[in-house]
Amino acid sequence: MRSFLALPLPDPVAAALTWLQAGLPFGRPVPQPNLHLTLAFLGDQPEARLIALDEALRELDAPAVPLEITGLGSFGGDRPRLLFADVAPVPELLALHRAIRGALRLAAMPAPKERFHPHITLFRFGAGLRPQLAERLPALLADHPLPDLPAATLDRVGLYRSSLRPEGARYDLLADYPLAPAAGLSPPG
Repeated sequence: MRSFLALPLPDPVAAALTWLQAGLPFGRPVPQPNLHLTLAFLGDQPEARLIALDEALRELDAPAVPLEITGLGSFGGDRPRLLFADVAPVPELLALHRAIRGALRLAAMPAPKERFHPHITLFRFGAGLRPQLAERLPALLADHPLPDLPAATLDRVGLYRSSLRPEGARYDLLADYPLAPAAGLSPPG
């Protein structure tokens, strides 16, 4: 089963990022319900490994993560493949990422090899932007600064199944794992 671990976004943050997407004239926007901060892409995994990961994640002891979006960026060099909102690697997020890697080890799953670069994918460009658009990308981004984003704390990790379809990926939540309230915040009640 193709799967990943991510922090889902609160609706007000996702709505603000969707508003930003509407102002940019290219690429395939990620639908609002699919916006998230990926912690680990797991690829295709057998159900037994996902069950072992679920057991490990039920013991997850990590604080909630204050979300701080710092700007926009792209992956793919001269032919960008996607546009993202860059997320600050705050200590809580880095600690959570380490805890996730530990849970992957307990479940006998290989941890992703790429360096963790926290981000929220906003647009996909397929095989990459055509050179003419890629050259214009920095100016377009400068003309579309980040909107005022509401303060947010990400307080749960989701384990998702990803199903690829012609109209785009579909993400189904398989399980979620609450995080401890961040320092200075009281639990909702």
